[in-house]
Amino acid sequence: MGGIKIVTDSTADIPKRVREQLGIEMIPLKVIFGTDSFLDGISISNEQFYERLTSSSTLPTTSQPSPVEFTEAYERLMKKFPDSAIISIHLAAVLSGTFQSAIIGSTMMEQAGDVTVIDSKSVSYGLGMQVVKAAEMANAGASKDEIVAAVEAIQQDMKMYFLVDTLEYLQKGGRIGKAAALFGSILNIKPILKLDKEGEVSAVDKVRGTKKAMQRIIDLFKADFGNDPIEMTVGWTHKRELALELAALAQAQLNVHHIRQTDIGSVIGTHAGPGAAALFITRV
Repeated sequence: MGGIKIVTDSTADIPKRVREQLGIEMIPLKVIFGTDSFLDGISISNEQFYERLTSSSTLPTTSQPSPVEFTEAYERLMKKFPDSAIISIHLAAVLSGTFQSAIIGSTMMEQAGDVTVIDSKSVSYGLGMQVVKAAEMANAGASKDEIVAAVEAIQQDMKMYFLVDTLEYLQKGGRIGKAAALFGSILNIKPILKLDKEGEVSAVDKVRGTKKAMQRIIDLFKADFGNDPIEMTVGWTHKRELALELAALAQAQLNVHHIRQTDIGSVIGTHAGPGAAALFITRV
Protein backbone atom coordinates (compact mmCIF):
# COMPACT_ATOMS: atom_id res chain seq x y z
CA MET A 1 0.00 0.00 0.00
CA GLY A 2 1.55 3.32 -1.07
CA GLY A 3 0.77 6.92 -0.28
CA ILE A 4 2.32 9.52 2.00
CA LYS A 5 2.61 9.16 5.78
CA ILE A 6 3.19 12.19 8.01
CA VAL A 7 5.44 12.24 11.09
CA THR A 8 5.99 15.08 13.54
CA ASP A 9 7.05 15.63 17.14
CA SER A 10 5.12 16.54 20.27
CA THR A 11 5.98 20.25 20.09
CA ALA A 12 3.47 20.60 17.22
CA ASP A 13 0.76 20.71 19.94
CA ILE A 14 -1.78 18.98 17.70
CA PRO A 15 -4.69 17.65 19.78
CA LYS A 16 -4.65 13.86 20.04
CA ARG A 17 -8.06 13.45 18.37
CA VAL A 18 -6.82 15.42 15.34
CA ARG A 19 -3.64 13.32 15.10
CA GLU A 20 -5.66 10.13 15.27
CA GLN A 21 -8.23 11.33 12.75
CA LEU A 22 -5.55 12.29 10.24
CA GLY A 23 -3.18 9.39 10.94
CA ILE A 24 -0.25 11.56 12.07
CA GLU A 25 2.64 9.75 13.76
CA MET A 26 3.96 11.73 16.76
CA ILE A 27 7.42 11.31 18.35
CA PRO A 28 7.50 12.81 21.87
CA LEU A 29 10.22 15.00 23.31
CA LYS A 30 11.01 14.68 27.01
CA VAL A 31 10.64 17.08 29.92
CA ILE A 32 12.80 16.46 32.99
CA PHE A 33 12.25 17.59 36.58
CA GLY A 34 15.40 16.60 38.48
CA THR A 35 15.57 12.81 38.22
CA ASP A 36 12.01 12.46 36.88
CA SER A 37 11.73 12.22 33.08
CA PHE A 38 8.40 12.39 31.25
CA LEU A 39 7.31 11.95 27.65
CA ASP A 40 5.69 15.18 26.48
CA GLY A 41 1.93 14.70 26.26
CA ILE A 42 2.14 10.97 26.99
CA SER A 43 3.40 10.22 30.50
CA ILE A 44 2.59 13.71 31.82
CA SER A 45 -0.54 15.66 30.96
CA ASN A 46 -0.43 19.38 30.30
CA GLU A 47 -2.41 20.01 33.49
CA GLN A 48 0.03 17.92 35.56
CA PHE A 49 2.99 19.64 33.96
CA TYR A 50 1.85 23.20 34.68
CA GLU A 51 0.93 22.32 38.26
CA ARG A 52 4.45 21.01 38.74
CA LEU A 53 6.08 23.89 36.85
CA THR A 54 4.41 26.56 39.00
CA SER A 55 5.30 24.79 42.25
CA SER A 56 8.89 23.86 41.33
CA SER A 57 11.83 25.96 42.54
CA THR A 58 13.94 25.00 39.53
CA LEU A 59 13.21 25.11 35.83
CA PRO A 60 12.77 21.71 34.18
CA THR A 61 14.92 20.78 31.22
CA THR A 62 13.88 19.29 27.90
CA SER A 63 15.40 16.64 25.70
CA GLN A 64 15.00 15.78 22.02
CA PRO A 65 14.20 12.27 20.73
CA SER A 66 17.19 10.16 19.78
CA PRO A 67 17.88 9.20 16.15
CA VAL A 68 17.00 5.61 17.07
CA GLU A 69 13.49 6.68 18.08
CA PHE A 70 13.01 8.20 14.63
CA THR A 71 14.48 5.15 12.90
CA GLU A 72 12.09 2.87 14.77
CA ALA A 73 9.12 5.08 13.89
CA TYR A 74 10.04 5.23 10.21
CA GLU A 75 10.64 1.47 10.01
CA ARG A 76 7.35 0.78 11.79
CA LEU A 77 5.48 2.90 9.25
CA MET A 78 7.30 1.35 6.30
CA LYS A 79 6.45 -2.13 7.56
CA LYS A 80 2.78 -1.23 8.08
CA PHE A 81 2.48 0.72 4.82
CA PRO A 82 4.81 -0.87 2.25
CA ASP A 83 5.84 1.35 -0.68
CA SER A 84 4.74 4.47 1.18
CA ALA A 85 6.80 7.65 1.44
CA ILE A 86 7.27 9.57 4.69
CA ILE A 87 7.28 13.32 5.23
CA SER A 88 8.65 14.16 8.68
CA ILE A 89 8.13 17.77 9.84
CA HIS A 90 9.75 19.07 13.01
CA LEU A 91 10.47 21.82 15.51
CA ALA A 92 12.71 24.65 14.23
CA ALA A 93 16.31 23.52 13.97
CA VAL A 94 17.53 26.73 15.65
CA LEU A 95 15.59 25.78 18.79
CA SER A 96 16.28 22.06 19.10
CA GLY A 97 18.31 19.16 17.77
CA THR A 98 15.07 17.28 16.99
CA PHE A 99 15.30 18.04 13.26
CA GLN A 100 18.90 16.76 13.15
CA SER A 101 17.90 13.61 15.06
CA ALA A 102 15.23 12.96 12.45
CA ILE A 103 17.76 13.43 9.64
CA ILE A 104 20.18 10.98 11.25
CA GLY A 105 17.37 8.55 12.04
CA SER A 106 16.34 8.49 8.39
CA THR A 107 19.85 7.36 7.41
CA MET A 108 19.95 4.51 9.96
CA MET A 109 17.09 2.43 8.55
CA GLU A 110 17.95 -1.18 7.78
CA GLN A 111 16.22 -0.87 4.42
CA ALA A 112 16.37 2.39 2.51
CA GLY A 113 13.08 4.26 2.63
CA ASP A 114 11.68 7.39 1.02
CA VAL A 115 11.88 9.81 3.95
CA THR A 116 11.79 13.59 3.53
CA VAL A 117 12.64 15.56 6.69
CA ILE A 118 11.52 19.21 6.86
CA ASP A 119 12.58 21.97 9.24
CA SER A 120 9.30 23.75 10.04
CA LYS A 121 11.21 26.87 11.16
CA SER A 122 8.46 27.21 13.71
CA VAL A 123 7.09 25.80 16.94
CA SER A 124 3.81 24.80 18.58
CA TYR A 125 0.90 25.26 16.16
CA GLY A 126 3.14 27.11 13.73
CA LEU A 127 4.56 23.61 13.24
CA GLY A 128 1.18 21.98 13.81
CA MET A 129 -0.45 24.00 11.04
CA GLN A 130 2.10 22.67 8.56
CA VAL A 131 1.67 19.10 9.77
CA VAL A 132 -2.13 19.16 9.64
CA LYS A 133 -2.10 20.59 6.12
CA ALA A 134 0.37 17.91 5.02
CA ALA A 135 -1.76 15.15 6.53
CA GLU A 136 -4.98 16.48 4.98
CA MET A 137 -3.30 16.59 1.57
CA ALA A 138 -1.77 13.14 2.02
CA ASN A 139 -5.17 11.67 2.87
CA ALA A 140 -6.61 13.34 -0.23
CA GLY A 141 -3.99 11.66 -2.43
CA ALA A 142 -1.61 14.55 -3.05
CA SER A 143 1.93 13.81 -4.18
CA LYS A 144 5.04 14.31 -2.08
CA ASP A 145 6.12 17.31 -4.15
CA GLU A 146 2.69 18.92 -3.80
CA ILE A 147 2.71 18.46 -0.03
CA VAL A 148 6.25 19.80 0.38
CA ALA A 149 5.36 22.86 -1.72
CA ALA A 150 2.25 23.52 0.41
CA VAL A 151 4.24 23.23 3.64
CA GLU A 152 6.84 25.69 2.32
CA ALA A 153 4.05 28.09 1.33
CA ILE A 154 2.64 28.03 4.87
CA GLN A 155 6.12 28.75 6.26
CA GLN A 156 6.28 31.88 4.11
CA ASP A 157 2.75 33.07 4.87
CA MET A 158 2.20 32.13 8.52
CA LYS A 159 2.60 34.74 11.25
CA MET A 160 2.54 34.20 14.98
CA TYR A 161 2.70 36.64 17.88
CA PHE A 162 2.53 35.82 21.56
CA LEU A 163 2.42 37.28 25.05
CA VAL A 164 3.96 35.84 28.19
CA ASP A 165 3.23 36.57 31.85
CA THR A 166 6.96 36.81 32.50
CA LEU A 167 10.13 36.56 30.44
CA GLU A 168 11.78 34.62 33.28
CA TYR A 169 11.30 31.23 31.62
CA LEU A 170 12.55 32.34 28.19
CA GLN A 171 15.57 33.95 29.82
CA LYS A 172 16.41 30.93 32.00
CA GLY A 173 16.06 28.67 29.00
CA GLY A 174 18.43 30.81 26.97
CA ARG A 175 15.75 31.88 24.47
CA ILE A 176 15.95 35.63 25.13
CA GLY A 177 18.54 37.97 26.63
CA LYS A 178 18.80 38.98 30.29
CA ALA A 179 18.30 42.67 29.50
CA ALA A 180 15.03 41.97 27.72
CA ALA A 181 13.89 39.80 30.62
CA LEU A 182 14.61 42.58 33.09
CA PHE A 183 12.81 45.17 30.97
CA GLY A 184 9.76 42.96 30.76
CA SER A 185 9.52 42.68 34.53
CA ILE A 186 9.15 46.39 35.30
CA LEU A 187 6.38 48.95 34.98
CA ASN A 188 3.82 46.42 33.73
CA ILE A 189 5.57 46.37 30.36
CA LYS A 190 4.28 43.54 28.18
CA PRO A 191 6.69 42.53 25.41
CA ILE A 192 5.08 41.27 22.22
CA LEU A 193 7.11 38.39 20.85
CA LYS A 194 7.27 36.52 17.57
CA LEU A 195 9.26 33.84 15.81
CA ASP A 196 11.44 35.07 12.96
CA LYS A 197 11.72 33.23 9.64
CA GLU A 198 14.15 30.70 11.12
CA GLY A 199 12.21 30.15 14.35
CA GLU A 200 14.18 32.35 16.74
CA VAL A 201 12.24 34.26 19.40
CA SER A 202 12.45 38.03 19.01
CA ALA A 203 10.68 41.06 20.47
CA VAL A 204 8.38 43.07 18.18
CA ASP A 205 7.18 45.77 20.56
CA LYS A 206 6.78 46.64 24.24
CA VAL A 207 3.40 47.88 25.48
CA ARG A 208 2.22 48.85 28.94
CA GLY A 209 -0.68 46.67 30.07
CA THR A 210 -2.15 43.41 28.84
CA LYS A 211 -5.21 44.93 27.10
CA LYS A 212 -3.09 47.31 25.06
CA ALA A 213 -0.65 44.52 24.24
CA MET A 214 -3.44 42.32 22.93
CA GLN A 215 -4.76 45.12 20.72
CA ARG A 216 -1.23 45.75 19.45
CA ILE A 217 -1.05 42.11 18.36
CA ILE A 218 -4.29 42.48 16.42
CA ASP A 219 -2.93 45.63 14.77
CA LEU A 220 0.18 43.73 13.72
CA PHE A 221 -1.98 41.03 12.15
CA LYS A 222 -4.01 43.70 10.35
CA ALA A 223 -0.79 45.01 8.86
CA ASP A 224 0.18 41.47 7.83
CA PHE A 225 -3.13 40.29 6.37
CA GLY A 226 -5.45 43.28 5.93
CA ASN A 227 -8.94 41.95 5.19
CA ASP A 228 -7.72 38.74 3.55
CA PRO A 229 -9.59 35.62 4.70
CA ILE A 230 -7.51 33.81 7.31
CA GLU A 231 -7.44 30.69 9.41
CA MET A 232 -6.33 31.10 13.00
CA THR A 233 -5.23 28.90 15.85
CA VAL A 234 -5.17 30.17 19.41
CA GLY A 235 -2.86 28.47 21.89
CA TRP A 236 -2.22 28.86 25.62
CA THR A 237 -0.10 27.60 28.47
CA HIS A 238 -2.23 27.05 31.56
CA LYS A 239 -4.36 30.25 31.34
CA ARG A 240 -6.97 29.60 28.66
CA GLU A 241 -9.07 32.69 29.42
CA LEU A 242 -6.39 35.17 28.35
CA ALA A 243 -5.87 33.36 25.05
CA LEU A 244 -9.60 33.20 24.32
CA GLU A 245 -9.89 36.94 25.02
CA LEU A 246 -7.11 37.54 22.48
CA ALA A 247 -8.86 35.26 19.97
CA ALA A 248 -12.16 37.10 20.45
CA LEU A 249 -10.44 40.39 19.63
CA ALA A 250 -9.04 38.83 16.47
CA GLN A 251 -12.42 37.46 15.42
CA ALA A 252 -14.01 40.88 15.88
CA GLN A 253 -11.40 42.73 13.83
CA LEU A 254 -9.98 40.26 11.30
CA ASN A 255 -11.57 38.22 8.51
CA VAL A 256 -11.42 34.88 10.32
CA HIS A 257 -12.86 32.00 8.29
CA HIS A 258 -11.72 29.16 10.53
CA ILE A 259 -10.45 28.93 14.11
CA ARG A 260 -8.79 26.15 16.09
CA GLN A 261 -7.84 25.95 19.75
CA THR A 262 -4.96 24.09 21.36
CA ASP A 263 -3.25 24.01 24.71
CA ILE A 264 0.52 24.24 24.49
CA GLY A 265 2.41 21.27 25.87
CA SER A 266 5.15 20.77 28.40
CA VAL A 267 8.25 21.22 26.22
CA ILE A 268 7.19 24.60 24.83
CA GLY A 269 5.64 25.50 28.19
CA THR A 270 9.02 24.98 29.86
CA HIS A 271 10.37 27.93 27.88
CA ALA A 272 7.25 30.11 27.55
CA GLY A 273 6.10 29.60 31.12
CA PRO A 274 2.52 29.53 32.42
CA GLY A 275 0.26 32.33 31.24
CA ALA A 276 1.43 32.57 27.62
CA ALA A 277 -1.09 33.23 24.86
CA ALA A 278 -0.35 32.89 21.16
CA LEU A 279 -2.10 33.36 17.82
CA PHE A 280 -1.00 31.55 14.67
CA ILE A 281 -2.50 32.90 11.43
CA THR A 282 -2.21 32.12 7.74
CA ARG A 283 -4.31 32.98 4.71
CA VAL A 284 -7.05 30.56 3.73
